[in-house]
Amino acid sequence: MTIYYALPFIALALSGAAQALLARRALVGLAATAPPTGPALAASVLKPLHGAEAGLAGNLAATLGQRHAAPFEVVFGMSDPGDAARAIAEAAMAASATPARVITGGAVLGSNRKVSQLVHLAAAAGHPVLVVADADMRCPPAWLTAVTAPLAEPGIGLVTCLYRGEAADGGFWSRMAVLGIDWHFLPNAALGEGLGKAQGCYGATMALRAETLERIGGFAPLLPLLADDHALGVAVRRLGLRVVVSPVIPVHVMAEPSLAALWSHELRWARTVRMVNFPGFLGLALTHPLAWALLALAVAPGGLTLGLLILVLTARWMLAFGVDRALHVPGGWRRWAWLPLRDLLSAAVWGTALLRGQVVWRGQRYRLGPDGEMIDAA
Repeated sequence: MTIYYALPFIALALSGAAQALLARRALVGLAATAPPTGPALAASVLKPLHGAEAGLAGNLAATLGQRHAAPFEVVFGMSDPGDAARAIAEAAMAASATPARVITGGAVLGSNRKVSQLVHLAAAAGHPVLVVADADMRCPPAWLTAVTAPLAEPGIGLVTCLYRGEAADGGFWSRMAVLGIDWHFLPNAALGEGLGKAQGCYGATMALRAETLERIGGFAPLLPLLADDHALGVAVRRLGLRVVVSPVIPVHVMAEPSLAALWSHELRWARTVRMVNFPGFLGLALTHPLAWALLALAVAPGGLTLGLLILVLTARWMLAFGVDRALHVPGGWRRWAWLPLRDLLSAAVWGTALLRGQVVWRGQRYRLGPDGEMIDAA
């Protein structure tokens, strides 16, 4: 009789195993797609900075080193003129021939301080296309062309892209953070985009024309919001324009000093997804088949549920192998051996995010208002 109590867990585990294989296929297809190589559009890259993040020098050098046939500039911004990122940006500029500037100071205009910087950076930009790029992204040399070229097509209002992970150091929790990006976020987002269900706009890269930004009121309406990237995509779509995902995949350079830091970051991301798309967040239950298989085995121990567990692990390892091969990531079994722990950690984050709660961003604790506003919880 106990097998009947396990049926919901069995169904979720089987569905999750199938979903893993579909996500693998979607990511392999995305990675095999050649990014556009033109036309090249004159662009200003807006790069908000905050602190001397691990890997920052390499990230900024990669942005300045773009191979782009049209004129482009990089505008770095920070609210505090004494921010440690300033010296790193100035050193990167000195080693590059690309036109670049550092904008410091400027009033803090809202709760989302990154968006506050973007308001000032957009005002200083000199080209008709604006590209927002997070400081922790390391972009391949053809990235700028790949994310701006689609804007030459009528009807496209914004271009974004997915990203993979790379550890900034050899720390265990940094490597675990990378596995979460590579084996959970990236393939599942690729599947969602391929099915037309994700409707995403990813803050790692957001490229749009300055005139489009002006039509939605600039960055100012995003100032109170945690999910500013999602809100920007929604605003562009409301103009009747499309948001498209470029197949170029930059690297998110990650440094997590502890489990607490990793948990805080991933819980913030999960609660952000829960806030902007609750049905989609519930659907992420299918991305955690290992947890459901273990629950089925606990409720109804036996050959059937043990076989289910083996099936789920096989599907998840097939996904990990497919992702790593498609992205040319080394590591092999030394990396894949951590998949069960990483999967259970991701499931724990998702389960915790089902409950309403506060988030921590840039060292500040916030509660979220009904429309996604960041309200200081101190």
